[in-house]
Amino acid sequence: MFEGFESRDVATQETPINAVIGGSGPPLLLLHGYPQTHVIWHKIAPSLAERFTVVATDLRGYGDSGKPRSDATHAPYSKRAMAADQVEVMRRLGFPRFAVAGHDRGGRVAHRMALDHPDAVERLAVLDIVPTHEIFATVDQGVATGYYHWFFLIQGGDLPETLIGHDPDFYLRSKLRQWSGDADAFTPEAYAEYARCFRDPACIHASCEDYRAAASIDLVHDEADMATKIGCPLLALWGEKGLMHRHYDVLATWRKRAADVRGRALPCGHFLPEEQPQATLAELVSFFGR
Repeated sequence: MFEGFESRDVATQETPINAVIGGSGPPLLLLHGYPQTHVIWHKIAPSLAERFTVVATDLRGYGDSGKPRSDATHAPYSKRAMAADQVEVMRRLGFPRFAVAGHDRGGRVAHRMALDHPDAVERLAVLDIVPTHEIFATVDQGVATGYYHWFFLIQGGDLPETLIGHDPDFYLRSKLRQWSGDADAFTPEAYAEYARCFRDPACIHASCEDYRAAASIDLVHDEADMATKIGCPLLALWGEKGLMHRHYDVLATWRKRAADVRGRALPCGHFLPEEQPQATLAELVSFFGR
């Protein structure tokens, strides 16, 4: 799915990060979301590589990246820790400054990255999210119903791990179907990779830790930075068939957190790079090519 790309395990101080690297030109980091891997970018990464040096990675805890042990604070799966991994990956590849696009959880990692590492992030694109703090501060019945997994995955006692682990393929298919505007957008090859990785009990646990961190240590970090706006240009894209479009003024929400914001809805559900690859590609090329 990434013909012409090189696959690498990049060692960082805390955990190895799986990456595929291809193309030439300005560096562009691509980050995926839940419950997927870097494969979400497979429809557009080859075209992006005609203009950029593309680095698509698996976040810690996901795909073939390392899954470090967590603790009671969930800090090992904080967006701060996950962002630090990715910045280190880019530095090790020779890119101290780069652009980044993040979908879903990857967008939340990229948001934290722009705050913690402003000298590294040149431009930022976030796909189908508003800030984590905004969701917890404004959640209502509609948001809680659509994003019930935010509250399910944070439960303790291995409850979500046990229930998901009983039939991970059923859970994975149900999430992709529920959040997409077109369930046929996922190629068999991509789904096979998502399923292979998500069947790993360590991945199921780590992804729960990602959400547990979002509901705890990430909020502490976010509240400490509420007065700080992202300084680099920010592009927000979202699906007009999805929850973000129904419940938030996405651009207005991001303008509370960033100084330079633009973007629009695309005619799809949650998984923009797979449901609307050409439109997503055009928006990213226009934004990052400036």
